[in-house]
Amino acid sequence: KQWYQRRVRGGLFEADKIIFTSQMTFQILLARKEIDPVELDFLLRFPSVPNVVSPVDFLAHNSWGAIKSLSQMDEFRNLDRDIEGSAKRWKKFVESEIPEKEKFPQEWKNKTSLQKLCMMRALRPDRMTYAVSLFVEEKLGTKYVVTRAVPFEKSYEETSPETPVFFILSPGVDPLKDVEIMGNKLGITINNGKLHNVSLGQGQEIVAEKAMDIACKNGGWVILQNIHLVKKWLGKLEKKLENTVIDSDPLYRVYMSAEPASTAESHIIPQGILEASIKITNEPPTGIKANVHKALDQFSQDTLEMCARENEFKSLWFSLCYFHAVVCERRKFGPQGWNRLYPFNIGDLTISVNVLYNYLENNPKVPWTDLRYLFGEIMYGGHITDDWDRRLCKTYLEEYMKPEMLEGELLLAPGFNIPGSMDYQSYHVYLDEELPPETPYLYGLHPNAEIGFLTMTSENLFRTVLEMQPRDTAGGGAAGMTKEEKVKGLLDEILERLPEEFNMMEMAGRTEDRSPYTVVAFQECERMNMLTSEIRRSLKELDLGLKGELTISNEMESTMNSVFLDRVPGNWSARAYPSVLPLGAWFADLLLRIKELEGWTTDFALPNVVWLAGFFNPQSFLTAIEQSTARKNEWPLDRMVLSVDVTKKWKEDFNSPPREGSYVHGLFMEGARWDSQSGMIADSRLKELTPACPVMFVKACTVDRQETKNMYECPVYKTKERGPTFVWTFNLKTKEKPEKWAIAGVALLLSA
Repeated sequence: KQWYQRRVRGGLFEADKIIFTSQMTFQILLARKEIDPVELDFLLRFPSVPNVVSPVDFLAHNSWGAIKSLSQMDEFRNLDRDIEGSAKRWKKFVESEIPEKEKFPQEWKNKTSLQKLCMMRALRPDRMTYAVSLFVEEKLGTKYVVTRAVPFEKSYEETSPETPVFFILSPGVDPLKDVEIMGNKLGITINNGKLHNVSLGQGQEIVAEKAMDIACKNGGWVILQNIHLVKKWLGKLEKKLENTVIDSDPLYRVYMSAEPASTAESHIIPQGILEASIKITNEPPTGIKANVHKALDQFSQDTLEMCARENEFKSLWFSLCYFHAVVCERRKFGPQGWNRLYPFNIGDLTISVNVLYNYLENNPKVPWTDLRYLFGEIMYGGHITDDWDRRLCKTYLEEYMKPEMLEGELLLAPGFNIPGSMDYQSYHVYLDEELPPETPYLYGLHPNAEIGFLTMTSENLFRTVLEMQPRDTAGGGAAGMTKEEKVKGLLDEILERLPEEFNMMEMAGRTEDRSPYTVVAFQECERMNMLTSEIRRSLKELDLGLKGELTISNEMESTMNSVFLDRVPGNWSARAYPSVLPLGAWFADLLLRIKELEGWTTDFALPNVVWLAGFFNPQSFLTAIEQSTARKNEWPLDRMVLSVDVTKKWKEDFNSPPREGSYVHGLFMEGARWDSQSGMIADSRLKELTPACPVMFVKACTVDRQETKNMYECPVYKTKERGPTFVWTFNLKTKEKPEKWAIAGVALLLSA
């Protein structure tokens, strides 16, 4: 247990610890034959029957698809009927705060722990990390789930000249302080020449080698910082570590640090170094309170007294510290937090406070606009590359820095007022006493953002554990099905259901119309042909490989692994549209897209309601609306913009297309919901993460006729990953201030 805690858990980030313990637990239980491999396979793969409608209000359509899939297994027969028939009981269970600790309704409470995990994944995916922790605790004991940081003194006891220490770096944390403190205790310091601290980079390799030679003889310590920056030297370092150990002084130690690789392909640290080392992670504090405390810790009472305009300085200084904590910690909410990840750091905060001091000293009035510009566009904005993230950063500063704050009339978060003038230590006390408990509200987000973040974490957990399963069986060892047999079955099914390609020549002969809409239809069919022909080619090739008629190439191996792991193969997704769906759901979605195109290209009449998400390139269709209107009215195209009216109807309620523009459906809202009664954006309902929007009427007008009052500029994205999947901006009506929705990360998505 001690080896596990120190050697294994100490070298893992918090997010990865549950992945490791889950994998270890599942493998132990499989070896003991205590769990059914078929049930484990279901838990990890989570197959879901596509395109089903949930008959109960407390389960999403995707969750109901998983229940239907689960009900096909003998142990779960009639689960779907029971949930429908006893909806009240199941609703109470699903909506409980900590469902993993509640008893399942009726006879389902007698199921095994793994079977309960399978049901829980369908019912409450957001609680799965907690449910899996309880499962590990039940099977292996509490000691494997309790996370307690190992003090550096304990790790040091296990070091030796042969066993270096490898620190895995996190932004905003300096683990080498612990080394220096320990060195001081043992009389090993830079001043007495026993501690050598080398920050690696260009030309520092020779310095590092000399330091290792000296320390090896004299019994000193060597700190090698940022070894990931010297890729070519790492092989030499590995040999040097092995050679200096021979006849070295017993007090000789080496400490290395490096940033973790962003992808598996970019790992550069030699395996020998990692295997020989004790690996230690140090992570920054989590949560707003810890991050504001950390921000305040960068300053002192002297900082607060240095400015002649003390009251203004203190208010803006505290506001900056809170802003810094929010922008850093908001990253945990994924794309709803920030479209892209930015390396905001303490340096941004300390420089911003210096700028604040200089501007207050040199201006008779507080230059609000200048300060917000400097912080939002340069200090923090300098990291930002996405326009919507830039808007978010500016909006935060507009909310946190305004004249009312000097009267103490500014809420930084619901229930948290900006403090008045006080001494340095009192700000820490005020924070501890007044800041509400950690919730997404502290960031201006809806509680659903946390549910989304937890669901994403649990999906990552199961996907990673699935990828670590042995590949010789398909997880269905009981059925005796090999990986090749499973892939062959899926491959045959896809080839059988894949429609023929569109006959472009025959289609061109069917219409002489070359309106913008028809051009879009042709472009979409061409792209669909490229995708379906690649799917057919790669699967037929793989089929021949599995039969032994062709040698399995790297590409075929990659396709086979992807199909086995229910992932879309890379050579397909390169020709497809952005999607986060697993292969089964992705293929069902592909068939719907083909069906939609077949319907449209029969007579090339614009569908009554267009499925905007069904396009490879939705922008081309929205541009076609502008082009058609501009041609019809003889308006200049560069003056055209889109205007969006959200109707109160759904797709089935429309019998004909509009005379101008188009009705579109298939949009979902994240961060808020569309309220049909008021015809405006409203706060989300709890647990409704991406509610569907009614049909939208999209038409074009000239820029001078565009409505801009009481409108929220809402970005439209193809998937939840946001960022590079941006499509357009839709102006939506709002009663509340648009800034509220910008901070809440409200966006329209083309797939839920």
